[in-house]
Amino acid sequence: MSSVEVICIGAAIVDLPLYPVGEHIFKNVSYPVDNISMTIGGDAINEATIITRLGHKVSLFAMVGNDVAGKFIKDFAQQNNIITDNLITREDITTSINVGLVQEDGERTFVTNRNGSLWKMSLQDIELANIKQAKILSLASIFNNPKLDNHALVSIFKKAKSEHMIICADMVKSRLGEGLTDIAEALSYIDYFFPNYDEASELTGKTELSEIADTFIALGVKNVLIKIGKNGCYIKNQHLSKIAPAFKKPKGVKIDTIGAGDNFASGFISALLRGQSIEECAVFGNAVASVSIESLGATTGVKSRKQVEEMIAIYEKSNGRVSCE
Repeated sequence: MSSVEVICIGAAIVDLPLYPVGEHIFKNVSYPVDNISMTIGGDAINEATIITRLGHKVSLFAMVGNDVAGKFIKDFAQQNNIITDNLITREDITTSINVGLVQEDGERTFVTNRNGSLWKMSLQDIELANIKQAKILSLASIFNNPKLDNHALVSIFKKAKSEHMIICADMVKSRLGEGLTDIAEALSYIDYFFPNYDEASELTGKTELSEIADTFIALGVKNVLIKIGKNGCYIKNQHLSKIAPAFKKPKGVKIDTIGAGDNFASGFISALLRGQSIEECAVFGNAVASVSIESLGATTGVKSRKQVEEMIAIYEKSNGRVSCE
C-alpha cells in the first residue's frame, strides 16, 4: 500500500447501456438500438480506472460476487493496473448489473438489482486497517451503497483523517429516503464534495447554487463543487464563489453522460494530486468529463492524461483559454 496515492471506496458493477432508447420502445415486441454493450460501471471502479489512466496509483475498496460479472470486474481492474487487494469476493452475493437506458440527448435512467452487491456492501466488507498510506480517500458516492450509512461513513472518514488523508466524496440521490440530517456528521469530514445540482437541491431543499453550497459548508464541508451539466461546475468555499465552465461540444456530437460525474471527480482528484488550485482542478475535471461523454460507457472514453491535455489544447486554440468566472 506504500505506493498508493488514492483509495476509492464504493461500487464496482457491470453496466449494460442501451442507446438510443425512448418511450416508443415499449410499444414494440422487438426494437433494435444502435448499441448494447457490457461495460464496467459503479462509481468507485469508474474513478479508480480513470485516475489510474491519468497516471496515479489507486487502490479499489469494493465487493463483488463469485460469478461471471464479478470475474469480469476483477479481470478489468487488473488489466487496468488498479490495485485490487481490497476488492473482495463474497460467495453469498450476486454482482450487481445495471441496465442503462440512454436517450438520444445523453440523459439516462438506470434499472438496478436491489439484491445485488451494490445494495449489500456494508462496513463489514471494508477492512479499515487497510485505509492507510494514501494521500486521498474518495468515497465515490454517498447513498449509492445504502448500507454505507452515516455510521459507516464516519468510521471510514475518521480512519482516513487519522492517516492525514484528504477526503473527497460524491453522492447520488438517496435510495431509502435519507435526508440531510442522516449524513450531517459524515459531511463534516469532507474536504471536497462533488454533488450534481439536482441531487444537492433535493437534499438541501434549496434552489440557488450559493444557498445549496452554504448549506453544506455550514455542516463542515470545506469545499463544495456542484456539477451543473452543460454549464460546468460551481465552486464555493469560505474564500471564493466561481463557475468553472464546461468544454462545449459542437452541435450534432452524440454524447453519453453515463459516468460523466465520476470522470469529473477523477480529473479533479488527479489535478489535486499534482498540487493545482481548486479552480484549476475544476477545469481539469470538466475536461476529463468532456472527453468521457463522447464514448458509450463510463470508462471507455478517457485513455490517458495526454489525450485529455491534447483535447484542452485543441479546444483552447479555437475558443480561447478556459478559466473560472
